[in-house]
Amino acid sequence: MDRGGNPLLLEGGLAVDDRGSVAFVNAFDFEGVKRFYVVANHRQGFVRAWHAHRREAKYVTVVTGAAVVAAVRIDDWENPSREAPVQRFVLTAEKPSVLFIPPGYANGFMSLTQDARLVFFSTSSVEESRGDDIRFDARHWDVWTVEER
Repeated sequence: MDRGGNPLLLEGGLAVDDRGSVAFVNAFDFEGVKRFYVVANHRQGFVRAWHAHRREAKYVTVVTGAAVVAAVRIDDWENPSREAPVQRFVLTAEKPSVLFIPPGYANGFMSLTQDARLVFFSTSSVEESRGDDIRFDARHWDVWTVEER
């Protein structure tokens, strides 16, 4: 599957019968994945952002709770534009999905629930990632407000 150069949400499903349930994202094929890690914040509403890579791609899924996950294409690695469009996704364990974040993007997330737990799958080893790790302030793109509707 060609994922292209933009974030892509791979939607899954949930099968329920008298035995229980099975959550799945069949379109996620682990292409290029070398490792994974699990991230949980100590409190609801906490922001972890912005983490960017020139070469590394990531996939992220929420296995418990819910989170806002955001991605922004980096236009200038030394001084990225605060006006760059940010894509926001609400991921929840109740609706299985995997978000693909391509190389060249910064990503971050905010826990929407106390129990939010995210699994990240990376296309780089830890050693490769260390040489490709760029960080920006958590509020450089401040997209973390949840608006009442």
